[in-house]
Amino acid sequence: MMAGIQRFEEIRAWQKARELVKAVYKLSNDGQLAKDFELKNQIRGAAVSVMSNIAEGFARKGQKEFARFLDIARGSAIEVQSLLYVALDVEYISSTKFEQLYSLADETVCLIAKFTSYLRNSAPHI
Repeated sequence: MMAGIQRFEEIRAWQKARELVKAVYKLSNDGQLAKDFELKNQIRGAAVSVMSNIAEGFARKGQKEFARFLDIARGSAIEVQSLLYVALDVEYISSTKFEQLYSLADETVCLIAKFTSYLRNSAPHI
């Protein structure tokens, strides 16, 4: 697909998204959040969507389509951030845990944005 990257697992944004998924699953296994099936499933689904869309975009034929999937992944990471506010506001998680996961999601968003920009700038036809 791209020079230097042979597999989606090599993409730094995917690696960070994987960390986010692990953290979200760990967070949602305990406490009141574990019992709120709707919120738990939504935040888990959003986190998994980040990882999955990066991988799926990598498998697409062109950089334009890959960039589109990265946009979707970025949106899902921001959805995770928004859902973390819900968990905080209903007192399912502490402000410390909120900050940790929000920051991890933010790192993921930044990596995706940088990679998307790289793809769009390296291919003038996009």
